[in-house]
Amino acid sequence: MTNKILITGVAGLLGSRLASWILENTDNIVIGIDDLSGGYIENVHPNVKFYKFNLVDLGEVGGVFSKEKPNIVYHFAAYAAEGLSPFIRKYNYENNLIASTNLITKSIEFNVKRFVFASSMSVYGDKYNPPFDESLPQNPMDPYGIAKFAVEQDLAIAYIQHGLPYTIVRPHNFYGPNQNIWDKYRNVLGIWMYQILNGIQPTIFGDGEQKRAFSYVDDSLIPLWNASQKPECIGEIINLGGIKEHSITDACEILLSITETSLTPKYLEQRHEAKYAWSTWEKSVELLDFKHKIDLPEGLSKMWLWVKSQPARQRFVWPKYELDKGIYTYWKED
Repeated sequence: MTNKILITGVAGLLGSRLASWILENTDNIVIGIDDLSGGYIENVHPNVKFYKFNLVDLGEVGGVFSKEKPNIVYHFAAYAAEGLSPFIRKYNYENNLIASTNLITKSIEFNVKRFVFASSMSVYGDKYNPPFDESLPQNPMDPYGIAKFAVEQDLAIAYIQHGLPYTIVRPHNFYGPNQNIWDKYRNVLGIWMYQILNGIQPTIFGDGEQKRAFSYVDDSLIPLWNASQKPECIGEIINLGGIKEHSITDACEILLSITETSLTPKYLEQRHEAKYAWSTWEKSVELLDFKHKIDLPEGLSKMWLWVKSQPARQRFVWPKYELDKGIYTYWKED
């Protein structure tokens, strides 16, 4: 059976890579939504039926559902800047929470067969020692994590009360080709690549001893597909991503070696974040057939080759933050 699959954030990293994989490996139809505030139209496969608007507009969302009647929804659209979210609170909740509830509402109304939501490791916060297991109670420490937690809760209610089958994946530290490297506030590996490309020292908040498990995006395309196909995934929350943790300084040094630059890291003030954060992976292997194939050095090499082929773009810097109180000195600079 041919499905009509709606992907939000289709011009971003996860959305564009999954859309291309589906179109190249299945007979399904892909409809894509993106407002192009963080993704680029060049990332979107030419066979995607593309709509440009922001999901905060419920009328626009309803119009696409009425016209296209998707069977499956992948919700990837988000402004994933955890550290910045306390200073753009209204924007964060509108784009990460209200937009999501609009999509859930229309998915209920139009009897979507499966809703796959990309949540975040940020829902765990800094209360627990890693690796974080899916059974841990959520404890977000910033507005971005709070928004993701709220959407998870809303989906659980939508399933119980309205019969919307859902699967929640919690990706962590994804990277790869098609990632936005032109945003000052998110995607640390992309931030470094932009800086190195422009002869700027790569910046690290704090002492660089923070640890993360970075995840090459293509390792998770088949697992993401399985999340919408396997009945045993309905109602489940599943961590998704790399299995080998690196310190931030170590990751930066690997990239500096790959790029063959003489630049050295520039250490900044400590920011409000979890010091050590990575997740368990066993459930993703069991339910989604996840396989970790690409280690960080190989993945960074692949991404760096892609970065060097990209056109020059203007870097995104917020012209005015909603709140300035407590903001980090580096983010006050142009």
